[in-house]
Amino acid sequence: MSCLSRVAALLGSLALGLAGPALARDVDQASYGYPLANPFEATITSTPPELRPELPLDRNIRQQDYSLKLRPEREFELPDNFWPVKKLRYRLARQNQPAPLIFIIAGTGAPYSSGTPEYLKRLYYANGFNVVQLSSPSSWDFMAAASRYATPGYTPDDADDLYRVMQAVRAQHPDLEVTDFYLTGYSLGALQAAFVSHLDETRRSFNFKRVLLLNPPVNLYTSVSNLDRLVQTQVKGITDNRTFYSLILGKVTRYFQQKGHIDISEAFLYDFQQSKQHLSNEEMAMLIGATFRFSAADMAFTSDLINRRGLIIPPNYPITESTSLVPFFTRAMQCDFECYLTDQVIPMWRARFNGGSLPQLIDQVSLYGIRDYLQQSPKIAVMHNADDIILGPGDIGFLRRTFGERLTLYPRGGHCGNLNYRVNAQDMLAFFNGKTGGAGLQAAAFTGN
Repeated sequence: MSCLSRVAALLGSLALGLAGPALARDVDQASYGYPLANPFEATITSTPPELRPELPLDRNIRQQDYSLKLRPEREFELPDNFWPVKKLRYRLARQNQPAPLIFIIAGTGAPYSSGTPEYLKRLYYANGFNVVQLSSPSSWDFMAAASRYATPGYTPDDADDLYRVMQAVRAQHPDLEVTDFYLTGYSLGALQAAFVSHLDETRRSFNFKRVLLLNPPVNLYTSVSNLDRLVQTQVKGITDNRTFYSLILGKVTRYFQQKGHIDISEAFLYDFQQSKQHLSNEEMAMLIGATFRFSAADMAFTSDLINRRGLIIPPNYPITESTSLVPFFTRAMQCDFECYLTDQVIPMWRARFNGGSLPQLIDQVSLYGIRDYLQQSPKIAVMHNADDIILGPGDIGFLRRTFGERLTLYPRGGHCGNLNYRVNAQDMLAFFNGKTGGAGLQAAAFTGN
Protein backbone atom coordinates (compact mmCIF):
# COMPACT_ATOMS: atom_id res chain seq x y z
CA MET A 1 0.00 0.00 0.00
CA SER A 2 1.38 3.43 -0.95
CA CYS A 3 1.96 6.17 1.58
CA LEU A 4 -0.98 8.12 0.16
CA SER A 5 -3.20 5.04 0.37
CA ARG A 6 -2.21 4.48 3.98
CA VAL A 7 -2.99 8.13 4.78
CA ALA A 8 -6.35 7.85 3.03
CA ALA A 9 -7.19 4.69 4.96
CA LEU A 10 -6.16 6.34 8.24
CA LEU A 11 -8.29 9.39 7.51
CA GLY A 12 -11.21 7.13 6.63
CA SER A 13 -10.96 5.23 9.90
CA LEU A 14 -10.69 8.50 11.83
CA ALA A 15 -13.79 9.79 10.09
CA LEU A 16 -15.71 6.67 11.13
CA GLY A 17 -14.47 7.01 14.68
CA LEU A 18 -15.45 10.67 14.87
CA ALA A 19 -18.83 10.22 13.24
CA GLY A 20 -21.68 11.60 15.28
CA PRO A 21 -24.63 9.59 16.60
CA ALA A 22 -27.34 8.36 14.29
CA LEU A 23 -29.75 11.07 13.25
CA ALA A 24 -32.89 11.67 15.29
CA ARG A 25 -36.28 11.02 13.71
CA ASP A 26 -37.41 14.53 12.88
CA VAL A 27 -41.08 14.42 11.97
CA ASP A 28 -42.11 16.98 9.35
CA GLN A 29 -45.36 18.84 9.86
CA ALA A 30 -46.78 17.98 6.44
CA SER A 31 -46.85 14.26 7.23
CA TYR A 32 -47.53 14.72 10.95
CA GLY A 33 -50.70 16.79 10.69
CA TYR A 34 -51.04 17.99 14.30
CA PRO A 35 -53.15 21.15 13.85
CA LEU A 36 -52.19 23.43 16.78
CA ALA A 37 -49.23 25.62 15.90
CA ASN A 38 -49.35 27.65 19.13
CA PRO A 39 -47.38 25.80 21.87
CA PHE A 40 -49.34 27.51 24.68
CA GLU A 41 -52.64 26.51 23.13
CA ALA A 42 -51.44 22.93 22.56
CA THR A 43 -50.25 22.69 26.17
CA ILE A 44 -53.61 23.83 27.53
CA THR A 45 -56.16 22.34 25.13
CA SER A 46 -54.38 19.18 24.00
CA THR A 47 -55.52 17.39 20.82
CA PRO A 48 -58.85 18.10 19.07
CA PRO A 49 -61.22 15.26 20.08
CA GLU A 50 -61.70 13.93 16.55
CA LEU A 51 -57.93 13.35 16.19
CA ARG A 52 -57.53 11.19 19.28
CA PRO A 53 -57.42 7.37 19.32
CA GLU A 54 -60.59 5.53 20.21
CA LEU A 55 -59.96 3.80 23.53
CA PRO A 56 -62.00 1.69 25.97
CA LEU A 57 -64.05 3.30 28.71
CA ASP A 58 -63.08 2.74 32.34
CA ARG A 59 -66.08 0.47 32.88
CA ASN A 60 -64.55 -1.93 30.35
CA ILE A 61 -61.20 -2.07 32.12
CA ARG A 62 -60.47 -4.54 34.89
CA GLN A 63 -58.92 -2.13 37.39
CA GLN A 64 -58.79 -1.27 41.07
CA ASP A 65 -57.11 1.21 43.42
CA TYR A 66 -54.79 -0.13 46.12
CA SER A 67 -52.80 1.40 48.96
CA LEU A 68 -49.37 0.88 50.52
CA LYS A 69 -48.21 1.77 54.02
CA LEU A 70 -44.59 2.70 53.40
CA ARG A 71 -43.83 5.42 55.95
CA PRO A 72 -45.51 4.38 59.24
CA GLU A 73 -43.73 7.20 61.10
CA ARG A 74 -45.87 9.70 59.22
CA GLU A 75 -48.84 8.57 61.30
CA PHE A 76 -47.32 10.65 64.10
CA GLU A 77 -45.49 13.31 62.08
CA LEU A 78 -48.53 14.50 60.13
CA PRO A 79 -51.70 16.14 61.46
CA ASP A 80 -54.88 14.06 61.58
CA ASN A 81 -56.38 15.96 58.65
CA PHE A 82 -53.68 14.40 56.44
CA TRP A 83 -55.24 10.96 56.91
CA PRO A 84 -56.06 10.50 53.18
CA VAL A 85 -52.36 10.57 52.27
CA LYS A 86 -50.78 8.58 55.10
CA LYS A 87 -51.00 5.59 52.77
CA LEU A 88 -49.91 5.75 49.16
CA ARG A 89 -52.62 4.93 46.66
CA TYR A 90 -52.05 3.66 43.13
CA ARG A 91 -54.12 2.11 40.35
CA LEU A 92 -53.63 -1.29 38.73
CA ALA A 93 -55.36 -2.38 35.53
CA ARG A 94 -54.82 -6.08 34.90
CA GLN A 95 -55.33 -8.37 31.94
CA ASN A 96 -57.04 -11.77 32.19
CA GLN A 97 -53.93 -13.64 31.06
CA PRO A 98 -50.13 -13.36 31.43
CA ALA A 99 -49.07 -10.01 29.99
CA PRO A 100 -46.34 -7.36 30.15
CA LEU A 101 -46.67 -4.68 32.84
CA ILE A 102 -45.94 -0.99 32.32
CA PHE A 103 -45.41 1.54 35.11
CA ILE A 104 -46.57 5.11 34.41
CA ILE A 105 -44.98 7.96 36.41
CA ALA A 106 -47.11 11.12 36.53
CA GLY A 107 -45.80 14.62 35.82
CA THR A 108 -45.16 17.55 38.15
CA GLY A 109 -47.47 17.49 41.17
CA ALA A 110 -49.92 15.10 39.50
CA PRO A 111 -51.66 12.23 41.30
CA TYR A 112 -51.87 8.76 39.75
CA SER A 113 -55.53 9.30 38.84
CA SER A 114 -55.08 12.51 36.84
CA GLY A 115 -55.92 12.88 33.16
CA THR A 116 -52.68 11.95 31.41
CA PRO A 117 -51.98 8.75 33.39
CA GLU A 118 -55.60 7.77 32.79
CA TYR A 119 -55.23 8.29 29.05
CA LEU A 120 -51.96 6.35 28.91
CA LYS A 121 -53.56 3.57 30.99
CA ARG A 122 -56.40 3.18 28.48
CA LEU A 123 -53.96 3.24 25.55
CA TYR A 124 -51.68 0.52 26.91
CA TYR A 125 -54.41 -1.60 28.46
CA ALA A 126 -56.26 -1.69 25.13
CA ASN A 127 -53.12 -3.10 23.59
CA GLY A 128 -52.56 -5.94 26.04
CA PHE A 129 -50.55 -4.42 28.92
CA ASN A 130 -51.08 -4.61 32.64
CA VAL A 131 -50.76 -0.99 33.82
CA VAL A 132 -49.72 0.57 37.14
CA GLN A 133 -50.33 4.31 37.60
CA LEU A 134 -48.08 6.08 40.11
CA SER A 135 -48.32 9.60 41.52
CA SER A 136 -45.47 12.04 40.96
CA PRO A 137 -42.89 12.18 43.77
CA SER A 138 -43.64 15.93 43.72
CA SER A 139 -47.32 15.36 44.57
CA TRP A 140 -48.32 15.89 48.18
CA ASP A 141 -49.72 12.36 48.52
CA PHE A 142 -46.42 10.76 47.43
CA MET A 143 -44.42 13.16 49.61
CA ALA A 144 -46.49 12.30 52.67
CA ALA A 145 -46.83 8.55 52.15
CA ALA A 146 -43.75 7.36 50.26
CA SER A 147 -40.90 9.88 50.23
CA ARG A 148 -38.11 9.30 52.74
CA TYR A 149 -37.01 12.94 52.88
CA ALA A 150 -40.20 14.61 51.57
CA THR A 151 -38.12 17.09 49.57
CA PRO A 152 -38.66 16.27 45.89
CA GLY A 153 -36.28 17.80 43.39
CA TYR A 154 -33.15 15.76 44.00
CA THR A 155 -33.81 13.29 41.19
CA PRO A 156 -31.68 10.37 42.47
CA ASP A 157 -33.71 10.40 45.72
CA ASP A 158 -36.99 10.67 43.84
CA ALA A 159 -36.01 7.70 41.67
CA ASP A 160 -35.04 5.68 44.74
CA ASP A 161 -38.43 6.39 46.34
CA LEU A 162 -40.23 5.41 43.15
CA TYR A 163 -38.23 2.20 42.88
CA ARG A 164 -39.20 1.19 46.42
CA VAL A 165 -42.84 1.87 45.56
CA MET A 166 -42.62 -0.26 42.41
CA GLN A 167 -41.09 -3.12 44.39
CA ALA A 168 -43.87 -2.85 46.98
CA VAL A 169 -46.52 -2.87 44.25
CA ARG A 170 -45.03 -6.00 42.74
CA ALA A 171 -44.89 -7.70 46.14
CA GLN A 172 -48.54 -6.83 46.79
CA HIS A 173 -49.67 -8.77 43.70
CA PRO A 174 -47.82 -12.12 43.69
CA ASP A 175 -50.60 -13.65 41.60
CA LEU A 176 -50.16 -11.15 38.74
CA GLU A 177 -48.49 -12.99 35.88
CA VAL A 178 -46.05 -10.54 34.27
CA THR A 179 -44.10 -11.50 31.16
CA ASP A 180 -41.91 -8.35 30.95
CA PHE A 181 -41.63 -4.98 32.66
CA TYR A 182 -41.79 -1.62 30.88
CA LEU A 183 -41.56 1.95 32.12
CA THR A 184 -42.72 5.37 30.99
CA GLY A 185 -43.25 8.83 32.39
CA TYR A 186 -44.18 12.24 31.06
CA SER A 187 -42.76 15.68 31.88
CA LEU A 188 -40.97 15.49 35.25
CA GLY A 189 -42.04 11.84 35.45
CA ALA A 190 -40.01 11.17 32.29
CA LEU A 191 -36.85 12.54 33.91
CA GLN A 192 -37.49 10.35 36.94
CA ALA A 193 -38.16 7.32 34.72
CA ALA A 194 -34.67 7.71 33.23
CA PHE A 195 -33.13 7.67 36.71
CA VAL A 196 -35.30 4.71 37.78
CA SER A 197 -34.08 2.75 34.75
CA HIS A 198 -30.49 3.61 35.63
CA LEU A 199 -31.08 2.42 39.21
CA ASP A 200 -32.57 -0.84 37.96
CA GLU A 201 -29.36 -1.68 36.12
CA THR A 202 -27.77 -2.46 39.50
CA ARG A 203 -30.75 -3.55 41.60
CA ARG A 204 -32.29 -5.75 38.88
CA SER A 205 -35.78 -6.06 40.34
CA PHE A 206 -37.46 -5.46 36.96
CA ASN A 207 -34.90 -5.53 34.11
CA PHE A 208 -37.07 -3.13 32.14
CA LYS A 209 -37.33 -4.23 28.53
CA ARG A 210 -38.09 -0.75 27.17
CA VAL A 211 -38.28 2.73 28.71
CA LEU A 212 -39.98 5.69 27.03
CA LEU A 213 -39.43 9.28 28.14
CA LEU A 214 -42.21 11.65 27.06
CA ASN A 215 -41.34 15.39 27.01
CA PRO A 216 -38.69 15.20 29.75
CA PRO A 217 -36.87 18.26 31.07
CA VAL A 218 -33.24 18.09 29.97
CA ASN A 219 -31.90 20.70 32.36
CA LEU A 220 -34.29 20.67 35.31
CA TYR A 221 -33.30 24.18 36.41
CA THR A 222 -33.96 25.58 32.92
CA SER A 223 -37.40 23.97 32.83
CA VAL A 224 -38.55 25.23 36.22
CA SER A 225 -37.15 28.68 35.44
CA ASN A 226 -39.16 28.75 32.21
CA LEU A 227 -42.32 27.88 34.14
CA ASP A 228 -41.59 30.45 36.87
CA ARG A 229 -41.24 33.18 34.24
CA LEU A 230 -44.66 32.39 32.75
CA VAL A 231 -46.33 33.64 35.94
CA GLN A 232 -44.57 36.98 35.44
CA THR A 233 -45.99 37.42 31.93
CA GLN A 234 -47.38 40.90 31.41
CA VAL A 235 -51.04 40.80 30.35
CA LYS A 236 -52.57 43.98 28.99
CA GLY A 237 -54.90 45.58 31.53
CA ILE A 238 -53.91 43.19 34.32
CA THR A 239 -52.52 44.66 37.54
CA ASP A 240 -52.49 41.58 39.80
CA ASN A 241 -53.41 37.89 39.92
CA ARG A 242 -56.90 38.65 41.21
CA THR A 243 -57.62 40.82 38.17
CA PHE A 244 -56.19 38.09 35.94
CA TYR A 245 -58.45 35.37 37.34
CA SER A 246 -61.44 37.73 37.12
CA LEU A 247 -60.65 38.21 33.43
CA ILE A 248 -60.48 34.44 32.86
CA LEU A 249 -63.72 33.89 34.78
CA GLY A 250 -65.42 36.62 32.76
CA LYS A 251 -64.47 34.97 29.48
CA VAL A 252 -65.65 31.55 30.69
CA THR A 253 -68.93 33.10 31.88
CA ARG A 254 -69.59 34.66 28.48
CA TYR A 255 -68.77 31.30 26.85
CA PHE A 256 -71.33 29.65 29.15
CA GLN A 257 -73.97 32.20 28.20
CA GLN A 258 -73.39 31.40 24.54
CA LYS A 259 -73.28 27.60 24.92
CA GLY A 260 -75.73 27.10 27.78
CA HIS A 261 -73.49 24.58 29.56
CA ILE A 262 -69.89 23.85 30.52
CA ASP A 263 -68.27 20.44 30.88
CA ILE A 264 -64.77 21.10 32.20
CA SER A 265 -62.60 18.84 30.06
CA GLU A 266 -59.95 18.97 27.36
CA ALA A 267 -62.73 19.07 24.79
CA PHE A 268 -64.16 22.13 26.54
CA LEU A 269 -60.78 23.84 26.57
CA TYR A 270 -60.29 23.18 22.87
CA ASP A 271 -63.78 24.44 21.99
CA PHE A 272 -63.28 27.44 24.27
CA GLN A 273 -60.11 28.41 22.41
CA GLN A 274 -62.02 28.26 19.11
CA SER A 275 -64.66 30.67 20.44
CA LYS A 276 -64.61 34.47 20.49
CA GLN A 277 -63.72 34.34 24.17
CA HIS A 278 -60.38 32.60 23.56
CA LEU A 279 -57.34 33.52 25.63
CA SER A 280 -54.45 35.55 24.23
CA ASN A 281 -50.89 34.19 24.18
CA GLU A 282 -50.06 36.21 27.28
CA GLU A 283 -53.15 34.97 29.12
CA MET A 284 -52.41 31.35 28.20
CA ALA A 285 -48.79 31.71 29.33
CA MET A 286 -49.87 33.13 32.67
CA LEU A 287 -52.51 30.41 33.13
CA ILE A 288 -49.91 27.66 32.53
CA GLY A 289 -47.51 29.38 34.89
CA ALA A 290 -50.18 29.74 37.56
CA THR A 291 -50.99 26.02 37.34
CA PHE A 292 -47.38 25.10 37.95
CA ARG A 293 -47.14 27.70 40.73
CA PHE A 294 -49.81 25.72 42.60
CA SER A 295 -47.59 22.63 42.27
CA ALA A 296 -44.60 24.57 43.63
CA ALA A 297 -46.71 25.82 46.55
CA ASP A 298 -47.86 22.28 47.33
CA MET A 299 -44.27 21.06 47.42
CA ALA A 300 -43.04 23.98 49.53
CA PHE A 301 -45.88 23.64 52.04
CA THR A 302 -45.82 19.84 52.39
CA SER A 303 -42.03 19.58 52.56
CA ASP A 304 -41.85 22.32 55.19
CA LEU A 305 -44.63 20.71 57.24
CA ILE A 306 -43.16 17.19 57.26
CA ASN A 307 -39.59 18.33 57.93
CA ARG A 308 -40.56 21.07 60.42
CA ARG A 309 -38.21 23.56 58.79
CA GLY A 310 -40.20 26.58 59.95
CA LEU A 311 -40.08 28.36 56.60
CA ILE A 312 -43.85 28.45 56.09
CA ILE A 313 -45.31 26.95 59.27
CA PRO A 314 -43.71 27.84 62.64
CA PRO A 315 -41.98 24.65 63.91
CA ASN A 316 -44.09 24.26 67.05
CA TYR A 317 -47.34 25.58 65.63
CA PRO A 318 -50.17 23.19 66.61
CA ILE A 319 -52.10 21.91 63.60
CA THR A 320 -55.31 19.97 64.11
CA GLU A 321 -58.27 19.04 61.92
CA SER A 322 -59.88 22.38 62.74
CA THR A 323 -56.79 24.50 61.95
CA SER A 324 -57.16 26.72 58.90
CA LEU A 325 -54.29 26.10 56.51
CA VAL A 326 -55.21 29.03 54.26
CA PRO A 327 -52.67 31.50 55.76
CA PHE A 328 -49.87 28.98 55.32
CA PHE A 329 -50.87 28.07 51.78
CA THR A 330 -51.08 31.79 50.96
CA ARG A 331 -47.49 32.11 52.15
CA ALA A 332 -46.50 29.02 50.15
CA MET A 333 -48.01 30.56 47.01
CA GLN A 334 -45.38 33.28 47.23
CA CYS A 335 -42.67 30.63 46.77
CA ASP A 336 -42.03 29.60 43.16
CA PHE A 337 -39.90 26.66 42.01
CA GLU A 338 -36.63 28.60 42.38
CA CYS A 339 -37.63 29.69 45.89
CA TYR A 340 -38.40 26.08 46.84
CA LEU A 341 -35.11 24.92 45.34
CA THR A 342 -33.14 27.61 47.19
CA ASP A 343 -34.91 27.31 50.55
CA GLN A 344 -35.39 23.55 50.84
CA VAL A 345 -33.70 21.38 48.20
CA ILE A 346 -30.24 22.96 48.17
CA PRO A 347 -29.84 23.07 52.00
CA MET A 348 -30.92 19.42 52.24
CA TRP A 349 -28.53 18.42 49.43
CA ARG A 350 -25.60 20.27 51.00
CA ALA A 351 -26.28 18.80 54.42
CA ARG A 352 -26.58 15.20 53.20
CA PHE A 353 -23.97 15.10 50.46
CA ASN A 354 -21.62 17.95 51.37
CA GLY A 355 -22.90 19.53 48.17
CA GLY A 356 -21.36 22.60 46.60
CA SER A 357 -22.55 24.97 43.92
CA LEU A 358 -25.88 25.23 42.13
CA PRO A 359 -24.35 24.08 38.80
CA GLN A 360 -23.17 20.90 40.53
CA LEU A 361 -26.68 20.21 41.79
CA ILE A 362 -28.22 20.95 38.39
CA ASP A 363 -25.87 18.44 36.77
CA GLN A 364 -26.80 15.74 39.29
CA VAL A 365 -30.58 16.15 39.00
CA SER A 366 -30.83 16.57 35.21
CA LEU A 367 -30.38 14.17 32.30
CA TYR A 368 -26.74 15.32 32.21
CA GLY A 369 -26.14 13.32 35.39
CA ILE A 370 -26.69 9.98 33.60
CA ARG A 371 -25.62 11.03 30.09
CA ASP A 372 -23.29 8.07 29.49
CA TYR A 373 -25.94 5.55 30.54
CA LEU A 374 -28.59 7.14 28.33
CA GLN A 375 -26.23 7.23 25.38
CA GLN A 376 -25.29 3.57 25.69
CA SER A 377 -28.66 2.03 26.60
CA PRO A 378 -30.58 0.98 23.47
CA LYS A 379 -33.78 0.29 25.42
CA ILE A 380 -34.43 3.97 26.28
CA ALA A 381 -36.10 6.35 23.84
CA VAL A 382 -37.39 9.93 23.95
CA MET A 383 -40.38 11.54 22.27
CA HIS A 384 -40.33 15.33 22.46
CA ASN A 385 -41.67 18.45 20.76
CA ALA A 386 -39.51 21.08 19.09
CA ASP A 387 -41.75 23.83 20.52
CA ASP A 388 -41.97 22.50 24.09
CA ILE A 389 -42.07 25.44 26.50
CA ILE A 390 -39.89 23.69 29.12
CA LEU A 391 -36.87 23.38 26.81
CA GLY A 392 -34.02 25.87 26.72
CA PRO A 393 -31.07 26.64 24.43
CA GLY A 394 -29.00 23.55 23.75
CA ASP A 395 -31.53 21.06 25.12
CA ILE A 396 -32.57 19.62 21.77
CA GLY A 397 -28.91 19.40 20.77
CA PHE A 398 -28.23 17.37 23.92
CA LEU A 399 -31.10 15.01 23.10
CA ARG A 400 -29.82 14.55 19.54
CA ARG A 401 -26.27 13.79 20.66
CA THR A 402 -27.36 11.50 23.49
CA PHE A 403 -30.18 9.48 21.93
CA GLY A 404 -29.56 9.71 18.18
CA GLU A 405 -32.20 7.72 16.31
CA ARG A 406 -33.90 6.89 19.63
CA LEU A 407 -35.15 10.49 19.70
CA THR A 408 -38.41 11.25 17.89
CA LEU A 409 -38.85 15.00 17.56
CA TYR A 410 -42.29 16.29 16.62
CA PRO A 411 -42.60 19.82 15.18
CA ARG A 412 -45.57 20.81 17.36
CA GLY A 413 -47.43 19.94 20.53
CA GLY A 414 -46.13 22.30 23.21
CA HIS A 415 -45.63 20.59 26.55
CA CYS A 416 -47.33 17.17 26.35
CA GLY A 417 -50.22 18.60 24.34
CA ASN A 418 -49.96 15.97 21.60
CA LEU A 419 -49.60 12.85 23.76
CA ASN A 420 -53.20 11.92 22.93
CA TYR A 421 -52.83 12.62 19.20
CA ARG A 422 -53.46 9.37 17.33
CA VAL A 423 -50.07 9.50 15.55
CA ASN A 424 -48.25 9.82 18.87
CA ALA A 425 -50.34 6.95 20.23
CA GLN A 426 -49.24 4.75 17.32
CA ASP A 427 -45.61 5.71 17.81
CA MET A 428 -45.68 4.93 21.53
CA LEU A 429 -47.21 1.53 20.92
CA ALA A 430 -44.77 0.82 18.08
CA PHE A 431 -41.85 1.52 20.41
CA PHE A 432 -43.10 -0.75 23.17
CA ASN A 433 -43.90 -3.46 20.64
CA GLY A 434 -40.30 -3.35 19.40
CA LYS A 435 -41.06 -1.82 16.00
CA THR A 436 -38.79 0.82 14.51
CA GLY A 437 -38.97 3.21 11.60
CA GLY A 438 -41.80 5.32 10.29
CA ALA A 439 -42.22 7.20 13.54
CA GLY A 440 -44.71 9.99 13.24
CA LEU A 441 -45.71 9.04 9.72
CA GLN A 442 -48.76 6.88 10.39
CA ALA A 443 -51.47 9.44 9.89
CA ALA A 444 -54.30 7.00 9.36
CA ALA A 445 -57.01 6.81 11.99
CA PHE A 446 -56.16 4.55 14.90
CA THR A 447 -58.56 2.45 16.92
CA GLY A 448 -57.53 0.70 20.13
CA ASN A 449 -58.30 -2.98 20.51
